[in-house]
Amino acid sequence: MRRTTRYILATSNPMGDLEALEKLVKLAPDTGADALAIIGNLMPKTAKSRDYAAFFRILSEAHLPTAYIPGPQDAPIWEYLREAANIELVRPEMRNVHETFTFWKGPYLVAGIGGEITDDGEPEEGEALRYPAWVAEYHLKTLWDLKDYPKIFLFYTNPYHKGLGEGGSHEVAHLVKTHNPLLVITAGRGQKHEMLGASWVVVPGDLSEGEYSLLDLKARKLEAGNVR
Repeated sequence: MRRTTRYILATSNPMGDLEALEKLVKLAPDTGADALAIIGNLMPKTAKSRDYAAFFRILSEAHLPTAYIPGPQDAPIWEYLREAANIELVRPEMRNVHETFTFWKGPYLVAGIGGEITDDGEPEEGEALRYPAWVAEYHLKTLWDLKDYPKIFLFYTNPYHKGLGEGGSHEVAHLVKTHNPLLVITAGRGQKHEMLGASWVVVPGDLSEGEYSLLDLKARKLEAGNVR
């Protein structure tokens, strides 16, 4: 067992595909992963508490330090949060890091902001998860008190970067450049990665399409895989 986190098994947008999630969890030991990162949407829009309970129950079978955040469709957020709280009572290695943080061996500080991050507007957590950039910036403000820790960020919204394709948020890119995390994991189809300043930005793939990635944090290499 390594003394530090090096290999991270990551994916995004499971969209309630429990079969794909179960396959990912079963292959985790063979990858040598030290930790697991899951970027929402964990469930489709119609999901209830029992659906999140089933999702987290399968995810817990990996028996790895696991961090996750919700996506825009994981609304209303209280269904997600209720079941995250329930599983974390019995499996403390599992942590929702939406608007908060945890630590992985290293030590690495792992923090996240789920949902869609927009340039302006009002926060929305009922019909969809949507946050103006100032909310994301406010929740990450506490990290200035923990600035000596190397950081891993989980965002649903991609930072703007030409190498990552069309779209992307300039505000998220600004947050990345402000805090300079070692690694940023975001949502999207197709496994790809680029440097944004000093930060390694990774799109690990879409689990509803079977996609996942094994990230080598030390070498900054990505091994793409598919559970199909």
